[in-house]
Amino acid sequence: MEKNERGFTKQIYGVIFILLWSSLTLAGEWSLVWSDEFDYTGPPNEEKWNYEQGFVRNQELQYYTKARKENARVENGHLIIEARKEDWLNPDYRADESSGRWQRSREKADYTSASLITKDKASWTYGRIEVKAKLPAGRGVWPAIWMLGTNIGQVGWPKCGEIDIMEYVGFDPNTVYANVHMAKYNHVKGTGKGSKIKADKPYASFHTYAIEWTPEKMDFFFDENKYFTFENEHGGVDAWPFDQPHYLILNLAIGGSWGGQKCPSINLWSLRQRMRSPCFLLYPIGCVYSAGAFRIRSYRRSLFAWIGVLTYLLPSL
Repeated sequence: MEKNERGFTKQIYGVIFILLWSSLTLAGEWSLVWSDEFDYTGPPNEEKWNYEQGFVRNQELQYYTKARKENARVENGHLIIEARKEDWLNPDYRADESSGRWQRSREKADYTSASLITKDKASWTYGRIEVKAKLPAGRGVWPAIWMLGTNIGQVGWPKCGEIDIMEYVGFDPNTVYANVHMAKYNHVKGTGKGSKIKADKPYASFHTYAIEWTPEKMDFFFDENKYFTFENEHGGVDAWPFDQPHYLILNLAIGGSWGGQKCPSINLWSLRQRMRSPCFLLYPIGCVYSAGAFRIRSYRRSLFAWIGVLTYLLPSL
């Protein structure tokens, strides 16, 4: 009788294990936890989006405006981020600036644009983040879809972590880039980690840019093509600051330390006259950086819940 009970118990545990294994397999499917489908008209949803404002980073030429429809709006089912060639006075300008802050030494900007962020609205740790977008084109443009750690105000960059889901520079028109930055690996040290993939005219049609982020690695995708993986080497927070929340950034920069390379001789005024468009930029085929749909998917609730059940049951086997 005792032997039969032990056999029956093993059978029960075997059935439980099979059921749990099946559930783990199913748990790999993504469940939607946040999205903006841009199925409205007007300014970006203020419950989901904030703005960066001013001259922000990388010696870029544009001034980021806040809640200005000319630079950021939703229409015809798309989020439009538009850069415009126009004079824009810098309210932070100081004629006697001596602190070395370049943001205060510029009296005005020659361009305006927008940078939308989910900071103080939403942030995520792990999951699938995907953006469907059509990029601008032409020398000087530098659009990006990326993330920063929410603790940037406390630890600064690059210790907070940076995840570049997509970067694009107009002087390399058929290539998109993926990069990560942290204290140990970053472009300032020359130790940056990243990759690139050839993309046929990403400014001519919509493509999906995505990451799949787990505690062990990040995979980066252009449509269905995985072209970069960054693995957790378990070397501490300096080598993997990605076990904490990050917020999303969608921006269109003009010029700057990378976007402004290889285009020092462009005559902007002549180009403006030739284009005869209300949007004057460094490229002749349009000035719109348009995101068609934005989703964040996470499997944490299903997969990690089952891991907890397995951890509880295994000591009993």
